Amino acid sequence: MNKGIAHLGALAVLLSACSQTQVRDDDSMLSQNLRSTPLEAVEPASDLVSFTSVQTIHIVDVTHPMIPYWAVDALPDTLDIIRAGYQLPDSSQRSIDLQLDWYRKHQAYLDRVFTRSSRYLHHIVSEIASRGMPMEIALLPIVESAYDPFAYSHGRAAGLWQFIPGTGRRFGLKQDWWYDGRRDIIDSTRGALDYLEALAKQFDNDWLLAIAAYNSGEGNVHRAIRRNRKAGKPIDFWSLSRLLPVETRAYVPILLAVSRLIADPEGNGVTIMRIRNEPYFSVVKTHGQLDLALAAGLAGVSVEEIYALNPGFNRWATDPAGPNRLLVPVSAAAAFESNLAALPARKQVQWKRYRIRNGDSLSVIARKFQTTQKLIREVNNLRGSTIRAGKYLMIPKASKSASSYTLSADSRLARTMSRSRGSKRTLYRVQPGDSLWTISRKYGVNTRSLAKWNGMAPRDTLAAGRELVIWGGKSIVLIGSGPPSGHVRRINYTVRKGDSLWKISSRFKVSVNQLKSWNSLSGKRVLRPGQRLVMYIDVTKQSGG
Repeated sequence: MNKGIAHLGALAVLLSACSQTQVRDDDSMLSQNLRSTPLEAVEPASDLVSFTSVQTIHIVDVTHPMIPYWAVDALPDTLDIIRAGYQLPDSSQRSIDLQLDWYRKHQAYLDRVFTRSSRYLHHIVSEIASRGMPMEIALLPIVESAYDPFAYSHGRAAGLWQFIPGTGRRFGLKQDWWYDGRRDIIDSTRGALDYLEALAKQFDNDWLLAIAAYNSGEGNVHRAIRRNRKAGKPIDFWSLSRLLPVETRAYVPILLAVSRLIADPEGNGVTIMRIRNEPYFSVVKTHGQLDLALAAGLAGVSVEEIYALNPGFNRWATDPAGPNRLLVPVSAAAAFESNLAALPARKQVQWKRYRIRNGDSLSVIARKFQTTQKLIREVNNLRGSTIRAGKYLMIPKASKSASSYTLSADSRLARTMSRSRGSKRTLYRVQPGDSLWTISRKYGVNTRSLAKWNGMAPRDTLAAGRELVIWGGKSIVLIGSGPPSGHVRRINYTVRKGDSLWKISSRFKVSVNQLKSWNSLSGKRVLRPGQRLVMYIDVTKQSGG
């Protein structure tokens, strides 16, 4: 490539504003021969909406003194801007050729990935250009997540840029019940580019080493450098490669292979879709918590589209603690902003006046209304967790049924767990002290597979009472398990006057310890009439009651 043209094209990138677009399916797993450790725990979103075009938003100042005014028209395709901004050194390494050969044979995969990317690519390119970073970095989410913002790997990495929890927090990515900044398009992109810039400084602006460190951690790269220096050997990526983790040895070649492919699609026998050099979304302030189904209605788009652009929100509404903004397609931005401004703030979420019942607790009420104890306390000015039957609470509630929020964390998990993996399905209720490893040993299944079936990573912790699905494995019934043979059933029991744990356990032929475990009851806790208990009973043993 002509260096002068490349330099001019890189400058032209600065004109690009912000854009993004996404869809999703199994492709975050990449190919089995792209990495020795593929993202096999990533689950498909299955029904993220498709879209027909990439639309516009606000454009960066075209009067930037370093950029010719005609540059925007000269490079109408976002991928042209990426090509023009290449900075990474290419190499004749065989490992790059092997990865490139895989991509050449998988046109359908490329179509899906670039269709996804078109919601997000313009924004990412704009952010990279504003920092003067190599444009190849815009292709890094292809390697990390196949441009799937809901990707979750067996290493607990999430989002387009695959941040693990600790690194996400290190770069200011908020993570709580309502929101995960690792999936947020704006926040995660900012965090990833901050991280990559910091790594480049550590490695004297050797971007291949910075990218390797992004994958494996800077400690691994620094150790490899020290070993080669001590041995009097070069410290470039290719010289260090054999000292790095196996996945990292493939990681950099994959990115360089994708870069080559984009540089010359026709010469590599593939077709890459055009992505207009225009922003896809606008950012609109919401001034407080907003129901996402309501937001979709105000914008005149689908709920799926709202989630696709705002994948950081885990639940049915935005996080009450912020960020108080929503990304919407630029074509819908004006209508959304106008409709939102006309909506009274108190109607941005619906409220229910809830009468506290016997047996209620804040945790029970929070689960029932898909919210948090903290928010209930704040809204109702409660200092602690004590509540009294007969009193009232104001509870924020979703405007539609849970099934309407198709890309919320709960809905995605439900689809993952219901996806058939074979003919034998067991439901298991987690007991205190359980881990994915201990459960996998009991049932004779692979820990990583068990995690994948349940939308988790192998090192994730388990909360007592959580229900897991197990495919295949041993035919056993453990305390708290669901219906492995179709005979065990979950029932909800309302405590009656005079009931005790012993009486209930005798009536339903379960143990007192089982009742305590299923319902997180302490040893001396007294049952109250009206309290609801969960039980898992073998219907073949019941004689009435």
